[in-house]
Amino acid sequence: MTHPTVFVVDDDSSTRELLVWLMERHGKRTEAFPDARAFLKRYMPDMPGCLVVDLNMPGMSGLDLQRYLKEHGVGIPVLFLSGRADVPKAVKAVRDGAIDFVEKPFDYKRVVALVEDCIRRDAEARAAQERKRAVCEHLAQLTQREREVLDLVVAGRMNREIAESLEISVKTVEAHRAKIMEKLEADSVAGLVQAILAAK
Repeated sequence: MTHPTVFVVDDDSSTRELLVWLMERHGKRTEAFPDARAFLKRYMPDMPGCLVVDLNMPGMSGLDLQRYLKEHGVGIPVLFLSGRADVPKAVKAVRDGAIDFVEKPFDYKRVVALVEDCIRRDAEARAAQERKRAVCEHLAQLTQREREVLDLVVAGRMNREIAESLEISVKTVEAHRAKIMEKLEADSVAGLVQAILAAK
């Protein structure tokens, strides 16, 4: 996994330079872009980190960029920079999924704290996505009968009830359950249920 990067997108060069200096001073890898198009040419969805973007920019605005990323299923956390007059737009951006917005001129400590929160959220979301992918891969290894047993286990049925429902012996149910636990790398029924829920 590559290190998280703070992607700064702002048409104002002094703001870009200030943010790069601020982030790097706090040990954050940073890349800066003068507009949204330049950022989109560089960015790939597997790059972890967060996006710090000016709300109002010529051409593709910060809101346009947020909408574009959302439409393309890109979940990178977004932190908006806005002038005082842009507060209503910034509030709308947050409602549309942005983490927060910061008014210019901004409080350095607050920006750093918000960026750290964004990076943490991104790491958690990517870890959850990876768990989901792994569970889906494991589920694909189950036989049809194992899937049937699994569905009944997740529904809270006891071995005897599962055996009656599928017209097989309790011993066979136990064998299937053991195989399911092994394939899904679960060490308890609770862990099994959590894995299934995570995959949905």
